[in-house]
Amino acid sequence: MELRYTFRLEPGPGARMALAKVFGCARVVWNDALTARKVAHERKLPFPKTGLLSKLLITQAKRTEERAWLADVSVVPLQQVLRDQDTAWTAFFGSLKGTRKGPKMSEPVFKSRKDHRQSVRFTANAKWKITPDGKLSLPKIGTIPVRWSRPLPSVPSSVTVIKDAAGRYFASFVVTTNPIEDLVASPSVEGDQSIDLGLTHFAVLADGSRVASPRFLRRAEKKLKKRQRDLDRKQKGSKNWNKARLKVARAHATVADTRKDFHHQLSTKLVRENQTVTVETLNVRGLARGRLAKAVHDAGWAQFTAMLEYKARRYGRGFTRVAHNFPSSQLCSACGHRDGPKPLKIRIWTCPECGTVQDRDWNAAKNTQNEGRRIRAATQRTAPPTPGPGALTPA
Repeated sequence: MELRYTFRLEPGPGARMALAKVFGCARVVWNDALTARKVAHERKLPFPKTGLLSKLLITQAKRTEERAWLADVSVVPLQQVLRDQDTAWTAFFGSLKGTRKGPKMSEPVFKSRKDHRQSVRFTANAKWKITPDGKLSLPKIGTIPVRWSRPLPSVPSSVTVIKDAAGRYFASFVVTTNPIEDLVASPSVEGDQSIDLGLTHFAVLADGSRVASPRFLRRAEKKLKKRQRDLDRKQKGSKNWNKARLKVARAHATVADTRKDFHHQLSTKLVRENQTVTVETLNVRGLARGRLAKAVHDAGWAQFTAMLEYKARRYGRGFTRVAHNFPSSQLCSACGHRDGPKPLKIRIWTCPECGTVQDRDWNAAKNTQNEGRRIRAATQRTAPPTPGPGALTPA
């Protein structure tokens, strides 16, 4: 399985200037390629291919006086920019044709030097390396200290250097994990867990345990409000305005990092202690349109379920998503009677069929668990049989 391992970088003043130059060159190549393709479309010419754009906008452009400074940086991240734009155009055209799953993608847009998040990618062709003393060596940039928090499971195939809105630098390595080692590190267990995600409690589990909702954004609102008020009082574009902007960005980054750490710890615990995990598919986009939008975004359900899914797949656990239209809150988990929809203010109800007093969230978690078991059983019945060791294979 391919994963990203991200670590904090600590570049010095010289490395920061060199990275700023790479970010700027990558932005110029992106904008030049976007201009060339838009002009070709307006003139009804063939869509320029990446190879042609690489020759015109990088190789030949470096020999001109206007773009001679492109030679001061490695050519690999500039070529990766063109490939990234190809991916963006493919997603856009796929959305237009209806062949791409997921939300509609808009047309690629121009990048600005005022963008607060910037990134460049170095592949193996760039001959970057990790030095014996643990530093990241990048071509035409130099060595940058890395805050290693864990060892890499394999030799990385590429590294993406990122500068976020808070002015922090990160190195994101693409690595391939060993499936056998992952299975050995996480032996099989007997647990079968189901999760009902919510706002009053972040998660209510089928075994009756509950995980309190941390509400990271709510707890930081006072500080964020003060930082934003200080920013609004500064003249936009001034040095003091930029300092205040960084304080706002760092405050938001702290909230996002704390939320992500909480999701990682909880998802790892659930995957480690259970052989199968079932969650309900939530319509986050629809829920975020209502009056609970801030609380929904603060919970970060999509990020949490994505972590659960890839960790379950990595460590050989079963992961099941129940359809969003499954009436988990309407069914009685004791007798299966469907009592119809209920307003959110009703947290405890009595089944009119069997008389069982049901807690809304716990009952939903148990119903989701039963539905997950049914889905897995149906999948196993319809799956083709696995050939035994003596089965014939074509020569």
